Amino acid sequence: MEELIEKIKEYKIIVICVSLGLVLGGFFLLKPVAQTPAKETKVQTEVTTVPKDSTDEKEDKNQKEDVVEQDLITVDVKGAVKSPGIYDLPVGSRINDAVQKAGGLTDNADSKSINLAQRISDEALVYVPTKEEATSQEAQSNASNTKENKKVNLNKASLEELKQVKGLGAKRAQDIIDHRDSNGKFKSVDELKKVSGIGAKTIEKLKEYVTVD
Repeated sequence: MEELIEKIKEYKIIVICVSLGLVLGGFFLLKPVAQTPAKETKVQTEVTTVPKDSTDEKEDKNQKEDVVEQDLITVDVKGAVKSPGIYDLPVGSRINDAVQKAGGLTDNADSKSINLAQRISDEALVYVPTKEEATSQEAQSNASNTKENKKVNLNKASLEELKQVKGLGAKRAQDIIDHRDSNGKFKSVDELKKVSGIGAKTIEKLKEYVTVD
């Protein structure tokens, strides 16, 4: 009898444990599982629209500026003009264009001394002289030509003319005549070195007074 009571107690304990297990299992099974909804990530594609007048127009503007720069030259206009200064002119301009850009000629300008039709290049200097300057330049040019004409021609001068040349005496003058008669005309003043008694230093001094044709 006691054994039967012990078995019943054990059975009750087992039944109770199984019941608790079932209750707890059912609780967890029936409890709603909180699901974390997946966040939808919306990828927004931003399309940057570049206005046509930003990049394209800048490039067009730069190209136009380059063309403008290439089509212009800069010249310095001085002298007898009304507004001397530095001016930009189109490529292919002439001196007259530069003069007009500078206000035109003054009343005292000598237009005969410049070629108004001449083309000018970039960085050119256009100088218009006054009438006084032109007269002075002409006088200097005439003086230079006169001095050149006064030189004694070694191939045409007579003995008396050669004797008048500074640095030549009668003896050297005669030697020059003799050399010319024997060897023909002098091709240059430097050929005087072939004449006996005339050295390089003497020739350098004689160049101021003698010439050849």
